This record gives sequence, C-alpha cells and structure tokens, in this order.
Amino acid sequence: MKVVQDQKRARDLTPNDRAEIIRRLDFGSSLNETLVSDLSISSVVLDFRRRRFVYRAGEPADCLYAIIDGRVKLCRIESGTSREAVIDILPEGSLFGESALYSAAGQRANSAVAYENSRLLRIHVADFKRGMAEDDRLHDYTFRLIGQRLDHAERRLADFALNAIPARLDRLLAEFSDRYGVSEPEGVLIDIPLPHREIASIVGSTRESVTVRLNAMRREGTIKFVNRRILIKRPASLV
Repeated sequence: MKVVQDQKRARDLTPNDRAEIIRRLDFGSSLNETLVSDLSISSVVLDFRRRRFVYRAGEPADCLYAIIDGRVKLCRIESGTSREAVIDILPEGSLFGESALYSAAGQRANSAVAYENSRLLRIHVADFKRGMAEDDRLHDYTFRLIGQRLDHAERRLADFALNAIPARLDRLLAEFSDRYGVSEPEGVLIDIPLPHREIASIVGSTRESVTVRLNAMRREGTIKFVNRRILIKRPASLV
C-alpha cells in the first residue's frame, strides 16, 4: 500500500489511502477504526518541496501536521535580520503544529520548513480535538508529546546555560545518532544532511566555530564526513 500511495499525487489519494497512512503514523497506530475513518475523510495530504514553508510565524494556528515522508525543520526566524534558530528537525512519523491546541493568540510562534521533499497529513484543529475527546489514546499521546517537547526545550535551555560549545555539539551528535543513526561497519552514520550552519543554529554557535570543532573531532578519529553526513566512529566518546 505504501508504494501505491507514494506513486499517487497527493490530490489523488482516496479516504482509504489516507486511512492506511494514519494507521502507519505514530499517533494513529492505536486509534479505533471509527476515528481513523473520520480523520481520513476530513484530513488532507500535501506535498512540500525542500525549503518550502509549511507555515510561518504569525500565521493562524488552525491545523496539526504529521510527516508521512521526509523531514521537517522547526525554527524561529528573527524579523528584520532573517537569522534563524533551529528548534528541531523532525523525522518521518512525527506530529507537529500542536500549538494549535493551546495557542491563546491563535497564531504560530515558530515556523516549519520542509527539510527535504516531504509529504504531510494536515488535520484541522477542531477535528483533532474531537478525536482527542472520543479516544483516550489520542488524548494521552498528545499530552505525552507536548510534555516531551517541553522537557526537550528545558534540557536545551540548561545545556545553553551550563555547557560550552564542544559539549553542546557532542550532545547533539549523540542525540541525532540515536534518532537518525544507521549502523555501519565503522560506526553509526547520522543519516541526515547536516550543514554546519544548521548545526550552529541548533547549538547556539557560529558556523565557523562548529567547523573548527568538527574538524578537530575528525582529526581525533571521533567522526568522519560521508556525503554531507556525519559518521560517529566512536559513539561512546560523546556520552
């Protein structure tokens, strides 16, 4: 079914196709069939090319999104300078845009950008809230997700306050090796392109400082650059 769905254009997907997609997503795997059917009818599948905005800060927060294929970057962009602070890079299966559930202003505080060509499922916030009321599993999943993201934000804040750039970079590489790591004969490959400017934005540094530190780690034999990706040769050294 996944191959057939991937071959279809987003607008050609049927409710049955969308129902199968929902069952494959993290939040949908345990939902009852009635709710899956309802969400498959009201949801929309959208394709986004790399670097295209899914939404921008200041736009109405009226939908949630789930990543069917691809990855999405959450970020905050400073008005006037276009400087960017990367909040996270989310993998396939992730739900995001949950601020629609609790935003008092009804607007996005952050932006979401397709990190690579991506296919997303969009669910209107009213339909999602109705689903949370009807199925405790969706309610519990959503609150766990919000709690995990709050915990992640608090840990990053503490990291910024307590640790220097090398330690922050080590923690980021360790985290991404867990989330995106693929075992290789030489170590663990972080299977996502990570330009130095993106890494710098996540750890709160400059591209130049990140490049210097990564090159030092390469000379030490801790990492290796492989086709714009980073291979962790000694994962234990990052802990």
